[in-house]
Amino acid sequence: MNLSSAILRAVPGAFILNSGIGKLGMDEQTAAHLQAMAVNGIPAVETLSPKQFGRLVAFGEIAVGSSLLLPFVPTKVAGLALAGFSGSMLSMYFRTPEMTEADGVRPSQSGTPLAKDSWMAAIALALIIGTGSGSREAKKAAKQAEKRAVKLERALEKQAD
Repeated sequence: MNLSSAILRAVPGAFILNSGIGKLGMDEQTAAHLQAMAVNGIPAVETLSPKQFGRLVAFGEIAVGSSLLLPFVPTKVAGLALAGFSGSMLSMYFRTPEMTEADGVRPSQSGTPLAKDSWMAAIALALIIGTGSGSREAKKAAKQAEKRAVKLERALEKQAD
């Protein structure tokens, strides 16, 4: 993992992990309120009890935050976890009319806290696509393979003569 990937992973990872840990002791009323908001973005969560939903959210955030912070989790896997998390938040943002201005995109006063999740989506894409070091390594490996292929071809030509 390179330094830029570590930075992109550490900041949202610490934030999300802390949020998940903070939700571990969430009371049922708070969980029900969060669930009512979440139903706009992910209607299937309505079938859960508030207690189940609260535990799912807490453990989900802990899992996503941990995947970003643990260096042995591949960067693309951590990026996919963050993409799922931020995507669910943005789904809730875009599907709740009072979160946006009349144009359906710009955040209203109440939508600003969720609109910031667009930054996490951008970070997720950067982690999934890569920061470039992998492509340099791939180019170097391809050049080495090409050199070996040329040497092998020459050796086979000499042997044929």
